[in-house]
Amino acid sequence: MASSAPQRHYRAPCPGCGAPVEFRSAQSAYAVCPYCHSTVVRSGDVLRRLGTMAEVFDDHSPLQLGASGRIALPGQDSLQPFTLIGRLQYQGEQGRWTEWIALLPDGTSGTLSEDNGAYVFSLPVADGLALPPAHALQLGQAQTVDGQAFTVAALLQAQLVAAEGELPALPPLGQPFDIAELRAPDGTLLSIDYASVPAQAQRGLAVRLEDLQLTGLKDASVREEVARQFDCPNCGAPVAVQLEASKSCTCPSCHSLIDLTAGIGGELRHAEQDEPIRPLIPLGSLGQFEGASWQVVGFQHRTGVEPGDDEHFGWEEYLLYQRERGFVFLVDASDGWSLVRPTTGAPTYKNGTPRASYLGRQYRLTSTYRAETNYVAGEFYWPVQRGQVTSNSDFEAVDGKGLLSREQSPGEVTWSHGRRLDSSAVAAAFKMDARAGLFRRQDAGPVAGLGGAGAGIGCGTLVLIFIVLVVLLILMSNCSGSSGGGYRSSGGSWGGYTSGGGHK
Repeated sequence: MASSAPQRHYRAPCPGCGAPVEFRSAQSAYAVCPYCHSTVVRSGDVLRRLGTMAEVFDDHSPLQLGASGRIALPGQDSLQPFTLIGRLQYQGEQGRWTEWIALLPDGTSGTLSEDNGAYVFSLPVADGLALPPAHALQLGQAQTVDGQAFTVAALLQAQLVAAEGELPALPPLGQPFDIAELRAPDGTLLSIDYASVPAQAQRGLAVRLEDLQLTGLKDASVREEVARQFDCPNCGAPVAVQLEASKSCTCPSCHSLIDLTAGIGGELRHAEQDEPIRPLIPLGSLGQFEGASWQVVGFQHRTGVEPGDDEHFGWEEYLLYQRERGFVFLVDASDGWSLVRPTTGAPTYKNGTPRASYLGRQYRLTSTYRAETNYVAGEFYWPVQRGQVTSNSDFEAVDGKGLLSREQSPGEVTWSHGRRLDSSAVAAAFKMDARAGLFRRQDAGPVAGLGGAGAGIGCGTLVLIFIVLVVLLILMSNCSGSSGGGYRSSGGSWGGYTSGGGHK
C-alpha cells in the first residue's frame, strides 16, 4: 500500500502536549496533533507550535484518516495505491466541503475532494504554470490554461475552518481567500487557490468511491447516528437534523424554512412558508436507481417564467442521497420524470447560441427562463432560501437520449445532465405501484401501458377520440395567447448551488 513509500517517516513530540506527532510524507510541512489539536510546522527535525486548530466537525463521511484505496493516474499503466493522511475543511458562501490529502507511493500527494458526497481526485499542477489572476476571470467566460480550453464555473471566497493529520500547505485559519474553478468539456476540473503567492492549482477528474477499492472506511453499522436536535425558532417544536452536511431544513410542525449555516449553536434564522405542499413521494422514502438504494432527504417546488411572458410554470425536485454516491435529483415535470446530477466538466457552449455539446453528444436549446424557489421541505446540503432566483437554460439531446441544464447563480455556473425515466419505473422504484396513476405525466398518455389492448379499439371509438381532439383544439385556440402551460415542459433545473467538484 501507499504506506510502503520509500521516504522515512518522521516522528517527534508535540511542542504543545508532548504526544507523538508523525509525518509520513516528505511533502508534509504541517500536522495537527491528534491529542491537543496544536498546529505544528516541521523545520528540519524540529517541530514548532503555531497555535490550536479548530476541531473538525463530523460530516458523516465514510472516509477517515488511514483509509486506503487505488486510483488510475495519468501516465500510469496500473492502479496506484494511496492512503489518506490529512483532512482540510473549508467554509464558503454556499456551504462547507472537505479535502483529503492522499499519500502516493512515490511520496508525493494528491487531493480527494469531497463535496457533499461528490468526489474529485486531483494532483498539483507543475510549478511555473501560468495561471490567470483572480481579477482577470469572469464567470462563464472561456479561459485557456496550459493549452487546454476551460470555462470559468465558479468564483468564490472561502476560509479554512478546521484540519487534522498531515498537510502539505496550510492557509491561514479563518482568513478568506479567493478560489476559482475552471471546467473543461472532457470533465477536467482545474481548481486555483489564491491563498498564497504565487497561486496554486490542482487538476482533477470526478471519481466514485466504489471504484477506488477503498478499505479502512468508517463502519456504518457501528457508527453512532445521532440527529442534531433543537427547538424551531418560529414555533418551538422539536426539529431533528439527520445529515451533518445539511445547511438548511424545515420544521415538521410549522413548515418554517430554517437556515443552519451558523450551526446549531449559532443564531437560527427562519422563514415562514404558507400553503405547505405535500410531496407525492414522502420524505425518507427509499428508491432503487442505478443499482443502489437512495433516500429522499429533500423536496422543493420551483417556478419559472420565460422572458417576455407573464405566465409561470412549475416543477418539483426530490433530493436523493446515497452514502457512497452522494446526491442526485429526481425531477417531476409536466412532460415526465428525470434523474439528473451536476457535471464535473463544462459542456461546450457559447452564451446566446442554441446549441451545446457534452461528452460527444449534441444538444439543442429548448427554453431559457428565470427560476425561483417557492417551497421546500426536508434537508439540503446548500442554504436554501425561499425566493432564491437563478437564470436557467434547458437543452435536450438531438438524438433524444439525454438532458442538459445550465443554471447561473451569483458566483457560480452549474451544468447538470441526466436522462428521462418512465413514470411507471419511478413508481416501482419506490414500491408505489398501487399509486402508479399519480405518477403519470405527458410521457404516459391515456393508452400508454395498455399493451395489446389498443388493437381492439373500434372505428367508432377512433372517430369519437378524433372529435374530442378537435373540440379541445378549438377551445385551446380561444384561450389566452400564451404558449406556456401551468407547468414547465422541459424537465426543470436540477437543484442549483452545487458545483460537484472540490469546492463549493
